[in-house]
Amino acid sequence: MAGSLKLERVVEALALLMGRPGGGTGTDSGSLQAAKHADLLETLNSNLAALEEKLGQDPQWNELWSLRAEVREQAVWLESSTDVTWSFTCQVLLLLLSLKKRMIILAAAYHPAKPNPRTAEAAPALSPDTLSISQQKTVQSALQFVITLGLCPYLLPGVGIPLKHRTEFSAVVQDVVSPNASPSAMHRLYGSCTALLQIAQHPSLGNLILTRHLGDLIAGLCQLGFCPTKGKGEQARPLEQLKGLTEEQRTRSREALKSVLDRVYQPLVVQELLVLQGGSKQCLQSPGQEVKQPLAQAPAWLRRLCGQLLSERLMKPSGVQAVVRGIMEGAGIGVAGGSGAEAAAADWRKCDMVARILASCPQQSLSLEDYYRQVCPQILDLLHIQDTLTAHQFQRVATTSLLTMARECPQLAGKYLLHPMLAPLLQCWDMAEMAMEDLPAGTVLVKEAELSRCVEDVFKVYVVGNEPSDVLLESLQPALGVIFSLYCFTKQNVSHLRSPCQEILLWVLEKSEREVALSMLEGFTGLGRTMQFLHPLCQFQVAGGGGAMITVKETISDEEEELYQKVSSEQWQMEQLVALLTLCQKSGLAGDFFICCLKVVEFVAVTLQRACASLAQGSEGTVEAQTLSMSMGLVAAMLGGAVQLKSGDFAILKQLVPLLEEISRIHPEPVIQELAADLRITICTHGAFSTQTVGTAAQSTLGGKIGSSRSGGQTHTNPTERPEDKTAGLILGQPQSNENCSHTNNSLTSNPSPKGKNGESTVQKECPVGTPTADHTPQQLQELLLSAYDPEIPVRAAALRRLSRLLEQRDPDGLKAQEKLLKVFLENMEHEDSFVYLSAIQGVALLSDVYPEQILPCLLAQYGCTSPGTTGPQTAETRMKVGEVLMRVTRALGDMSCQYRAPLIHAFLRGARDPDSTLRASSLSNLGELCQRLHFQLGSVIQEVTSCLTAVVKSDGEAEVRRAAVHVVVMLLRGLGEEVTEVLRDVLRDLYRLLKSVVASDRDEVTVLHAQLALEELDDIMRRVLFPPQTLEKKLVVLP
Repeated sequence: MAGSLKLERVVEALALLMGRPGGGTGTDSGSLQAAKHADLLETLNSNLAALEEKLGQDPQWNELWSLRAEVREQAVWLESSTDVTWSFTCQVLLLLLSLKKRMIILAAAYHPAKPNPRTAEAAPALSPDTLSISQQKTVQSALQFVITLGLCPYLLPGVGIPLKHRTEFSAVVQDVVSPNASPSAMHRLYGSCTALLQIAQHPSLGNLILTRHLGDLIAGLCQLGFCPTKGKGEQARPLEQLKGLTEEQRTRSREALKSVLDRVYQPLVVQELLVLQGGSKQCLQSPGQEVKQPLAQAPAWLRRLCGQLLSERLMKPSGVQAVVRGIMEGAGIGVAGGSGAEAAAADWRKCDMVARILASCPQQSLSLEDYYRQVCPQILDLLHIQDTLTAHQFQRVATTSLLTMARECPQLAGKYLLHPMLAPLLQCWDMAEMAMEDLPAGTVLVKEAELSRCVEDVFKVYVVGNEPSDVLLESLQPALGVIFSLYCFTKQNVSHLRSPCQEILLWVLEKSEREVALSMLEGFTGLGRTMQFLHPLCQFQVAGGGGAMITVKETISDEEEELYQKVSSEQWQMEQLVALLTLCQKSGLAGDFFICCLKVVEFVAVTLQRACASLAQGSEGTVEAQTLSMSMGLVAAMLGGAVQLKSGDFAILKQLVPLLEEISRIHPEPVIQELAADLRITICTHGAFSTQTVGTAAQSTLGGKIGSSRSGGQTHTNPTERPEDKTAGLILGQPQSNENCSHTNNSLTSNPSPKGKNGESTVQKECPVGTPTADHTPQQLQELLLSAYDPEIPVRAAALRRLSRLLEQRDPDGLKAQEKLLKVFLENMEHEDSFVYLSAIQGVALLSDVYPEQILPCLLAQYGCTSPGTTGPQTAETRMKVGEVLMRVTRALGDMSCQYRAPLIHAFLRGARDPDSTLRASSLSNLGELCQRLHFQLGSVIQEVTSCLTAVVKSDGEAEVRRAAVHVVVMLLRGLGEEVTEVLRDVLRDLYRLLKSVVASDRDEVTVLHAQLALEELDDIMRRVLFPPQTLEKKLVVLP
């Protein structure tokens, strides 16, 4: 029976029943959808009659008639009714069940032929139970009728979305359905759900039902299986409808609901349960439309049920990820990987909301610990999502959940979250000592992937999460030593773990209290015994993916070789610790640590005593030489500018003086002798005298990252010293040949190679002056301009110096962008860091040297007036920086500076009348240097200069300003020499009287000293003019 029935016949019957003869495609705009009330009922009756007539009269439809009769006999839920809508629904369900049964028969009878390997590959033949696109649309329309006519009208208020809030046709259906007709509403709902579940057993039909109508099906099953049968007050009336269901039917509904929920894609289930759970103030509102009537609130039993079902989804394997995906995608974010996912990554509020849900233990959980045991491993898995579009939001959810759990339940979070996350770093210490000794050398204990994932997870949770609670800081303490060892290892080669390790260490040092941070640093140096480094029997080894792995170390039989490797490793760690501290200078931690580490002087003293004893016995070995070098290098680092030492600190260091003197006498190496002698002198003079040897040793110890603050020779205060000279030792370090360029420059004043956070150069690496650089494309120039606004100071300063280098080399692209460069340099001159604003000053000076006519007027205007909206001190500081630029330009122009004599002198004269005393002193200093360079070209302006100096000396109340004014006279006299009688002949007497007045009446000792020096200089000049030295010379004249 029905052996030759085709699927097309069943689909044609569905189309006929819905008023679409011929199986043509259509949407909700068909004849049924356009009908209203009575027209709808008439149309349904007409279509039912047309189907029965076709089945009874057309011989070609006999097989379908027989198949439908067979299905009707098996449909125990089917009951006859006078209600047209229910009769129509039953006929649609019977045809869909017939279609499903026929598809199963066709699939079972299908036996595809085996492919012939000798022929070319071809697409496999479709199974006979496959529906075409047109047929799928017809089936989908039929399912829509079942949901609209046979399921949704029988849902209780608040259960699911009402029909009137859906389509226009659904609103019409709600008015024509008669829920009170026989059979009862619950029997109709039970029949529709049962039939739909039977149809969904076929994979193809099941996909159509569970992807489009899952929410309505879940709503119906929830009402059938869980709606309470007893109610009070107004709830009693709708609950009367449930009395017709037997307990067996309710049990079947619960089992069917569980089966559906387990079968469907879990994020979709989560979305539908959230919609079904609803809220207290639900409403549907389309963009650009007015607010519609709010939805009815979901019943309390349904809200509790949905919460329980959601908790069950969460507790299942991979349930956390399913809940996160369901909530995030259902909140308007879009499917994972979709176009909306990237935008949702920035919506931290949704991520935090999901995190709070995960951190809350559901009521049905056995215990809080049981919940943590099941959920925490899944939360850690969220950190490892690889999808680039969704990884950000998943990581934020995981990080926030972990931080919330650690805050609310520290013990359980440490047990099930933090300790498992840190396990790869602590694995070596967790193994038994005997078990590790039995392992052969080279055995991999922690694989590269595990170690990399662990470090990245710590970085995401601690650094990115950035919640420095006591729980997190304490949990990381046991692993800090291993992380520091790994950081030192990555500094020996190229590794992607270097940056996260460095950021973790810096974060911990910054967020910990100062005493705890200093204790950590002591542990890194080996002074503290609480720091737990990598196990002595283990070692880090380079892995193939750019990371590292932990392996068993090979045993070394030679004790001296073992000791040498240990000392070398400790010395390397100390160098990297110092390099790490260079990044903490802003917080002052480096200085506090070096002050704290003065107890290291005891270690250095013991080392020097042992070295003296070995030298006296003539038995100094390699290890002793290494330890002596490390100790003297540490002292040189402290004396060479790594930290500002006070007088009390030098008192502690003086205990090393006798030992250094002894080593300088008996050590066989001249280099060690010289260094020991220089260190002794530097300590005795409290750093007032420091040689080049100390600075070089300090740079060697610090890895070339901090230069000495002394440039060699005896240091003294020079009132004419420029800011760049004072900071040259700090910002102009010696570049390393393996990081900057192949050319090595041993000068301490070569250009720096600014470093980023990971120690690598973040801008194109610089070479010493004179080294040719590659041509720059406009894109590279644009990148340099953007880097000049980078928040990282080394990156910004390096970009500014690269731009200055382009101007120095007369790069065409750089010269064309003079306006942009000027703007960049001027804005960076206002930066508070000297590294940045000195680089900007250099750039403006070079730009002014190339385009003096365009740049100088702009600089003079900026120097002459204050910028609106700024305070006095800030404006004065900026104008002083501009003054430094003007003086650099004057030096670069040389004799050409006379062309701009008048505007420059007038600008400095106006600056001498500024309310800010510092700016007045700076302007006078600039004026003195300018006059010294102009020589005979001063002209009549010397009268104005003299009047200004006289007024300042006699009337200014600030001593530093009067000093600067007298110093201008000193510079004039020194610069002009014997020419002073010609250049200053009109004002020389006035200047002399002014100096005598200062000596006689000024209360400031320094001002008086400057005046006395000026008088001595003038006396010496006049003596040389009046009494020129007698020279014995013989003049020979050759006659023609």
